Amino acid sequence: MFDIKALYEAFSVEEATRLLLEHPEARVMAGGSDNLIKIREGKLANREFVSIYMIDELREIKLEEDGTLRIGSLCSFTQVASDPLVLKLVPTLAKAVSLVGGPQVRNIGTIGGNTCNGITSADSGATLVAYDAEVELHGAEGLRRLPLRDFYKGVGKVDLRPGEIQVAIRIPRSSYEGYVGEYIKYAMREAMDIATLSCSVNLRLSEDKKTVEDLRIAYGVAAPVPTRALAAEAAGRGQPLDQNFIPKVLAHITEGLSPRESWRASQAFRLHLIKATAKRALETVLQRSGVSQG
Repeated sequence: MFDIKALYEAFSVEEATRLLLEHPEARVMAGGSDNLIKIREGKLANREFVSIYMIDELREIKLEEDGTLRIGSLCSFTQVASDPLVLKLVPTLAKAVSLVGGPQVRNIGTIGGNTCNGITSADSGATLVAYDAEVELHGAEGLRRLPLRDFYKGVGKVDLRPGEIQVAIRIPRSSYEGYVGEYIKYAMREAMDIATLSCSVNLRLSEDKKTVEDLRIAYGVAAPVPTRALAAEAAGRGQPLDQNFIPKVLAHITEGLSPRESWRASQAFRLHLIKATAKRALETVLQRSGVSQG
């Protein structure tokens, strides 16, 4: 059923790096929810794999001294969705990962695998980009960090160097404190389906709730990788909260985005969804912020 040439099991991050350098053609195996399907389909037949499943240190979710939320890359979607720190500090992420597949997929699939597969429809991708998250990577030269936006290099491609594995996702305190967010996933089915389009919004208001101090809007399936709507963000940032705020943002919402045409949806329909999901998400976060748009 599964045509695997060899499976090497690592019990530490250092051992995983060593095995990957010794076997440069090997792929990393975390939860296996993506790899095993591809093996069964014959797309990864007779390949070598390095399993990192036994590295328990990568399953920790903690708050660092500077307030950064650090999520180990082997944390399952179920763990992330139910973790008290995630629910308190970045609840939009908890919502996003709770919409991945079904219970079986959420129990075995990992947030690290979801970001490392480089797929634009990954539920965690747009939300983490909207939180200005960064990834922590371990390789032969030690640790390095880079923004998740820069980690994505194209369809199915991420910035992983030889021998390197992703060990954590970090969300700085300045990226979540004071923000109210929302995640909307549009799919053809209500469950067990990937996103036709997804939208994640984070909004921070002034203390008197009259001005937009910061705005982040990120999309999945609106470009080859999870992408921020930078022109729309700029149009809304610093604006007074009046009846013109949302229309000003929506006037620029599709700039810089290039949704694809596929059997799931036409490009025109995805462009419609970009506007519709942003409008709904913005209305929701304003309501949660105690701001009336009536």
